[in-house]
Amino acid sequence: MSEAGARPRTARFFVACIVIGLLAGLLSGLFGVGGGTVIVPMLVMLLRFDQRLAAGTSLAAIVPTASVGVVSYAVHGSVAWIPALVLALGAVFGAQLGTWLLPRISQTALRWGFVVFVAVTIVSLFLVVPDRGATIELTPWSIIALLVLGLFTGVLSGLLGVGGGVVVVPALMVLFGASDLVAKGTSLLMMIPTAVSGTVGNVRRRNVDLVAAVTIGIAACTTTALGAWIATLLDPVVANALFALFMTYIAVQMAVKAVRGRRR
Repeated sequence: MSEAGARPRTARFFVACIVIGLLAGLLSGLFGVGGGTVIVPMLVMLLRFDQRLAAGTSLAAIVPTASVGVVSYAVHGSVAWIPALVLALGAVFGAQLGTWLLPRISQTALRWGFVVFVAVTIVSLFLVVPDRGATIELTPWSIIALLVLGLFTGVLSGLLGVGGGVVVVPALMVLFGASDLVAKGTSLLMMIPTAVSGTVGNVRRRNVDLVAAVTIGIAACTTTALGAWIATLLDPVVANALFALFMTYIAVQMAVKAVRGRRR
């Protein structure tokens, strides 16, 4: 049983999980991210989960959410299947490396470094307008680059708990020339094996509230397809601008954590 297993399953508990899931699902479909940047802080704020339990619960909820998102993007032919699997392979190993490095590296320095990375990414998003017809070309060099990107994404996930979509979506557009829709669909597919792998470990450590994860995941599935549909309607320039705003929100979150960590 998880740490939250003994908590009373009140109406407030389920309403909070449903609201969290609806919002996370919409953002997941719209931006191709897992939704952890919404799920984790809201679990902490609304249900008083500790940070570790919230992260584990969020990762479990991402599995059904990302699965629905992949189907939604696949309907429009916006999933690069092989690149996603290559990314996932790198991310699974990278997450283990990141977890190993976690106690050996300053979290404050890492967070400020990530803020700088996000700032550069935001600028890049305004310099590159993705072509809706563009795909990811597979060559020996691009496969190696995808593996490295997955590894880097996994390391960041293990070190900072940052979801892969925040890194993978802009990287696929800026570095690999993918369309914004292909980048989002591919990002969601990459997350599934990574999230499953992480969730198995978290369940063994009793670090997941399965009831909350299932409730959030089911609720998120109802809005993920809506978010993906909205993404197909947006002009690429507008989509980039919205993603940049989302990245700004994440950068602010990370900067606040860095400041608090330094004070402690």
